Amino acid sequence: MPHVIVKLWPGKSEAQKRDLSDAIVRDVTRILNYGEESVSVGFEEVAPGEWNAQVYGPDIQDKWGTLVKRPGYGPGPTSTD
Repeated sequence: MPHVIVKLWPGKSEAQKRDLSDAIVRDVTRILNYGEESVSVGFEEVAPGEWNAQVYGPDIQDKWGTLVKRPGYGPGPTSTD
């Protein structure tokens, strides 16, 4: 039963989140051959100043070998500038 968690900076609208959720569910059901009822999607907003500690370190850097798509950025200052 796939459960997808999308971690992102605050500021996206509910409509954007809904559209992304719909796209994720559509592709998971098509690619992995699950029924729509088997898929759930959650969103966790993480402030830019907390990204390295809450996301990059534990979910990316510490799990580097498990990533299928690696980010094009590294740890460091985060801002919305």
